[in-house]
Amino acid sequence: MAREYRPNVRESAVISKLDHAKESQRINAIQLLREHLDDLSALVAMKLMEERLIETTSQNDLIDQIRRCLETLLDAEEFEVNFQTANVRTLVPRPHFVSLYLTAFIIEKLIDHKSIVELYGTDEDIYNCVNKQVNRYIPQ
Repeated sequence: MAREYRPNVRESAVISKLDHAKESQRINAIQLLREHLDDLSALVAMKLMEERLIETTSQNDLIDQIRRCLETLLDAEEFEVNFQTANVRTLVPRPHFVSLYLTAFIIEKLIDHKSIVELYGTDEDIYNCVNKQVNRYIPQ
């Protein structure tokens, strides 16, 4: 009786486990984001202004815009997140997807908001500031 040959069985099993772990981590991060949405949006906005990376005429508008961005992330599909973060994906070696999504929003869309006067610093500076705050509530 001939035995069926299946190439790359171990390889596909490892890839499947990695994909499952990545998806599990993403689901957990979304759940933590949902729990800490208000606190996180206020903290990120405050730190961006404290570190003088954003100059704004209204702190409440900045908090509201960051909150709306995070709300869209809660309902976004993986393709939408990847599309939004495509320009900044190579910013750091292992980015936190929430920090990366928020950084892309700040760099590309928030800069055009009426209450934002100016963005200062590099993209990495903005990412690092955002990531420090995100990691407080949503560890990677």
